[in-house]
Amino acid sequence: MGDPHTWAAAPAAAEQARSVLAAAWSCAVTAEGGREEFVGAHSVTDDGRVLLHVPEDSTLLAAAVCAPRGEPSAVLEFADVAPVPVRGRIRARLWLAGRLAVEDHHLGFWPTRVVLRRPSGTVVVDVDEFAAAAPDPLALAEARLLTHLADCHGDAVQRLTRLVDADSLHAAVRVRPLAVDRHGLTLRIERIRDHDDVRLPFHAPADEIAQLTERVHVLLAQAGAASRPRALQRQRTDGDG
Repeated sequence: MGDPHTWAAAPAAAEQARSVLAAAWSCAVTAEGGREEFVGAHSVTDDGRVLLHVPEDSTLLAAAVCAPRGEPSAVLEFADVAPVPVRGRIRARLWLAGRLAVEDHHLGFWPTRVVLRRPSGTVVVDVDEFAAAAPDPLALAEARLLTHLADCHGDAVQRLTRLVDADSLHAAVRVRPLAVDRHGLTLRIERIRDHDDVRLPFHAPADEIAQLTERVHVLLAQAGAASRPRALQRQRTDGDG
């Protein structure tokens, strides 16, 4: 079992950047030839190199072929979008600056600078750490898992709020699952004019779906145990009144 303080923390920046890159379904590319947006047109190698599968008439492809100084520079932008509808669905943005080169009918991109912007702030990720990191093992399944939790187990989401500090739930109008990774589950608490995110850490990392199911069941059990003292407290308060 891992140190619970380790798993309470959010994923490292390099891991989160690789997770955003792995799960993104679109990207915007800015290069000497202009700016283009692509949907479902990129793949990622194990070391973080991006392969862009662009049409033959792409201005980016022409720029790479005709670049007078060799390999042209480019910036790739990826958005991490929450799969469950919530206020402010962009959870993070990832920018990769680097160079392009033509490789077997597609463009290869080597990042030389990695910038990740998330709610806690913007961080420049070390390129070597980015290349060595692996995406979160749940990254590709996260959208399906969160959508299922929100659509089919809303009662479970409400039970999990028993693990949230009462002050954080003040004036809440809706609670939705925002994110899940091997370290924990994040809930979005929405109010009329603002929102907060609350992280529920797992007691140990979840590296596969079966482990994730067990970790969520543990949280639900903890929520069940936490509900009785709160109920008793309310009864005492009502009785005193």
